[in-house]
Amino acid sequence: MQATLKSVAAVSICVLAACSTTSPDVIKPENAQRMSQVEDAVVLNVRPVVIEGSQSGAGAVTGGVLGGAAGVGASSNNRSSAMIGVAGAVAGAIVGNAVERFGTREDAVEILLQMANGQRRSVVQAKGSETFNAGDAVILVTTGGKTRVMLAPKVTAPQAAPGPSTSK
Repeated sequence: MQATLKSVAAVSICVLAACSTTSPDVIKPENAQRMSQVEDAVVLNVRPVVIEGSQSGAGAVTGGVLGGAAGVGASSNNRSSAMIGVAGAVAGAIVGNAVERFGTREDAVEILLQMANGQRRSVVQAKGSETFNAGDAVILVTTGGKTRVMLAPKVTAPQAAPGPSTSK
């Protein structure tokens, strides 16, 4: 029984940790195939930050249920078993909440930008596959009210179209 509860707790923790991401490399299904607004900018500064983990309550509920179930079976005395069960539920809820908060925490960057129109903006986003440095040309892509920063694609001058052939 104890081994089963530990297995369920471990699986629950893994599921909670994988619930969401704010990575700029991941596009949510509702944002796919939607027109986005794109703006040019230059990076002024980048600094590391941490996006605080969420507290939806799922971790506390899961931990409370598992802690309570583990505590109830700890004693053969009904009264002691109930008291241990309550203590286990409270401890489980506290631990579950902390696990959820820590598991959903993300390393991120705050990117200070100089827009083409002279305005300055700041965007915080989870670390992705791209690294930003001061002076980098970037684009801001805004979809559904959320903005992500990407390195601007390298644009090369278009090749002149070949003229009409003059060979005879």
